[in-house]
Parts: sequence; C-alpha cells; structure tokens
Amino acid sequence: MAYDYSELLTQAQQWAAAAQAEGRLSAERAQLLTTIDARSTEALFAASQTDPQTRPLIVAFMGGTGVGKSSLLNRLAGQAIARAGIERPTSREVTLYHHQSLAINKLPAGLPLDSIKISQHNDAANSHIVWIDMPDFDSVELGNKRLVLEWLPHIDVLLYVVSPERYRDNKAWQLLLAEGAKHAWLFVMNQWDRGQPVQYDDFKQQLGKAGFTDPLIFRTSCSEPDGDEFAGLLEQLRQLSGQHSVAQLEQRSQQLRRQHLKQTLQQLADDFSGRDYAQCQQNFETLWLHTEAGLQQGLAWPIKQLAQFWAENLGQPADIKLWDDWAQNRLNDLLDELVLQAAQANIPSKPLKVALQGIRDNTEKNLTAQTELAGRQALLQPGNGAQRFLLTLTAICETVLPLAAMGAVGYQVFSGYYHSAADATAYLGADFAIHSVLLIGLSWLIPFFLHKKIQPSLQKAALKGLQKGLQQALAAVMAEIKQVLLSEQQRNEMLGQQLTRLIERCGAESAMVVENGSLLGRVLLAK
Repeated sequence: MAYDYSELLTQAQQWAAAAQAEGRLSAERAQLLTTIDARSTEALFAASQTDPQTRPLIVAFMGGTGVGKSSLLNRLAGQAIARAGIERPTSREVTLYHHQSLAINKLPAGLPLDSIKISQHNDAANSHIVWIDMPDFDSVELGNKRLVLEWLPHIDVLLYVVSPERYRDNKAWQLLLAEGAKHAWLFVMNQWDRGQPVQYDDFKQQLGKAGFTDPLIFRTSCSEPDGDEFAGLLEQLRQLSGQHSVAQLEQRSQQLRRQHLKQTLQQLADDFSGRDYAQCQQNFETLWLHTEAGLQQGLAWPIKQLAQFWAENLGQPADIKLWDDWAQNRLNDLLDELVLQAAQANIPSKPLKVALQGIRDNTEKNLTAQTELAGRQALLQPGNGAQRFLLTLTAICETVLPLAAMGAVGYQVFSGYYHSAADATAYLGADFAIHSVLLIGLSWLIPFFLHKKIQPSLQKAALKGLQKGLQQALAAVMAEIKQVLLSEQQRNEMLGQQLTRLIERCGAESAMVVENGSLLGRVLLAK
C-alpha cells in the first residue's frame, strides 16, 4: 500500500512534536523532522490543469553571474523577457515564462510573488513546459540565494548554465552537489563561440566526479547561434515534458523524499532503542539497598520515641515527626542519583523527573500514615498469638477457678451441716475454714498473677508495629519508583513502535528502476 508523502511527513512531525513536548526528544533531534521541506514540484500549477493527472514540466535556468542564462531564455522566447547583461548581478527578479493556458494565480502559498516577472507565449510545442529564469546564485545580493532556495523544491529540471570561463564556479558547484539527487539536470556550456574542446572535456570530467555517468551537455552561443546545440536542448526538454517522464520524475522525487524521511526516522529510532532501562532498574536496586538501610537506622530513634509515648498515653496523638528533613534529603539524593544514572543510560531526564516528583512530594504523608496505622493496629492486639491465647485462658481461670473452689467449699459446708444435724456434733472447724479460704484465694490469685506476668508490653507492641509499618511503607516507595521506571520504559517502547510503523510505511512503495543510457538515466544523478 502506498502512502502519501505529505501525510507521512505530517504524522512524523506530529510524533516529534508530542515526543518533544513530553521531554523524550530534544529540540535538536525533533528539528530533524520539523525542518524537512514538505513542498514539492507537483504543487506548482497542478490545480490549474484541466486533467489533474497531468501537469507541465518545471524547468529552471541556474548558474553564476554572466554565463548567459537570461540570454538563453530570451532566445527561447524570441524577445527580451528576462533581464540580461549589466543589470543582471543586482537583479532579485525571477522571470517565469509559460503557455497562456496555465493560470498563474494557482502558485503555492509562500512563494515570493512580488519578485516574479511573468511572461506568456502561445507556442503549442512548449505548452507543457514552464521556464523559470532564476537570479544569479553567486550575486552580490544576499537575497538572491534565499530566492533561489525558495523556488528549488518546485523545480523538475535544472538547466545548469556555465561559460567556458566560469564552468568551475565554486558557489554554483556547491549547489549542484547539495541538490544533485533532488532534480533532473541538463547542462549548457553557453558562449561556446569563446570555448575550447579542452574546457568541454574538463567540464564533463567534473560532472563525472559529481556522479553523472553520461551527462547531457549542450554547447550554445546566443551571439553566434548558427550550428550550436540549442535545438537539441529543446528537443530533450520536450521529451522530458511528456506525461510518462513527468510522472517518473514525480515518482523519483517521492522516493527520494521518502528515503530521506526514512533515514531521519531511523536515526530517531536508534535513539529510542539505545535507552538502557534494564541497567537503570539494576542501578536503582543497588542504590535502594543502601538508602533503605540508612533510612531504617536514621528513623529508629523517632519510632522508639513514638512507641514510648503511645504506651504511656494509650495511643494519643504525639508531636513526634517520623519523616523529617533528614529523611527527605536522603530520598531526594536517591532520586537525583537515579535521574543522573538514567541520563547516562540515554534515558530522557525531564519526563523521569516529572514522574518522580509525585514520590518526592507524597512520601512523607504516605509513609507517616502507613507507619502510624501499623503501630495503632499493633496496640489493638499486642503480643503474639500464644500470648493472646494465654491471656484469654488466665482471664477465664480468674473467674472459673474461684467459683469452682467456692462451690466445693459450699458443698462441704452443706454436707457437714446435714451430718451434724443428725448426730448433734459440730461441723465447722478452724482447719476447714483456713483451708477453704486458702483454696478460694489461691484459685483466684494464681491465674491473676499469671495474667499480669504474661501481659505484653504496649511499648514493645507499638515499636514492633511501627517498625513493620516502616518496612511496608519503604517497600511501597520502592515499588512506586520501579513502576515509574517501568512506565517510562513502556512509553519509550510505544514511541519506538510508532516510529517503526512510520519507517515501514516510508518503504512500502516499490522503488522505481531507471535504465542506464535512457534519457532519465542520463539526466538523473546516479545513486
């Protein structure tokens, strides 16, 4: 399935904007996408065509000062429509020469229309060609370079015009090397009446070094036109203006832009795949062991104070701060070190800092609440299970055993009274009374004594509960930090997967094959 390049670029730029806003992509890296030029050749005049599937070939004269670009356009038009001669070096004007059937008011937005001179013709043979005379690229006017660069994205074919004296012009040559693969190229050595074959051969060798295996070079002379190759130049351009050739140029332009977008996206994908979250998790665990041990040691004293206060005041609120500035500073040091190590592992710092900020702000409240809750729960059920069982047993015995003893004594009293009434003898003696009192007293005193002795210490119960709560609270803090790292990793992987899908879509269209020796093979730069 083929995807529209502008749609792909828009989605890629939206992805970059979102990743940059989250702090997961630097502005410098995001700029790799945001600065890609979305303008294209097919946008120029496309809306003015009767058949939207066809459009004219856009041809621009490009070259240095004094090589005769404007003279060539004037020769083509048969009249002076472009500035030439001594006026040229200071001109900021783009001369556009096209068939009268094309509507100029359909030019894309953003082009400097105030710097355009427009001329029309009615030559049917050149009805599918738009000629543009560009300002001198090496002019003293700095605005000329900007004007040229504004128009370049809309050009199909660049007519690179040189003269025998200026075919090695450095500025124009740099433009050729930079823009080589983006356009089709035809080369004109103008003013050939002053040229030598050795200059032509040297120019052809230079083009070969630039990557053109068999460039089309035409020798022209506007002052002595007889016998030059201007007619051949026109014929080649008319062949290129055919619908099939224009469509191939469009297809190749799309491929090059897709390739560039794909390469840019791949660079960003490499950034995302190079973030070592596993190492960051491992480093955190090492840091946490050291920090947790320090916190437990440092918080032992306030926990002991709180346990003692609760034991003496039955769990009343105390003005004792468990999580103080010292503990907060230890936590902040841990999180700062984690962010630093994450940055060393190529993990973005900004979103990690934002995600960890909640832990910085809420740890004091959460840890204090969880620790005190565990301490209060321990006060409700002090001691261990065995102690609580014995306490219950002795409490029962404090009631049951004295009652049993009193029952036994009562039975003996009743029995003695019954027998004494029958034989008229005394039934109560001092020994019986003493023994009865001792039996009843011991049956209550022994379980009462045991109950008191096995009663757990409230201070120890509170201390144990607070220590348990602290461990649970610290474990919760560790789990929160791990979850933050996991969430950051998952978000990073999701953005990477989105990039991968964009990269796959960039390469979804089959590549166009250009045959060596064909017209397109000669005007396009070899890859």
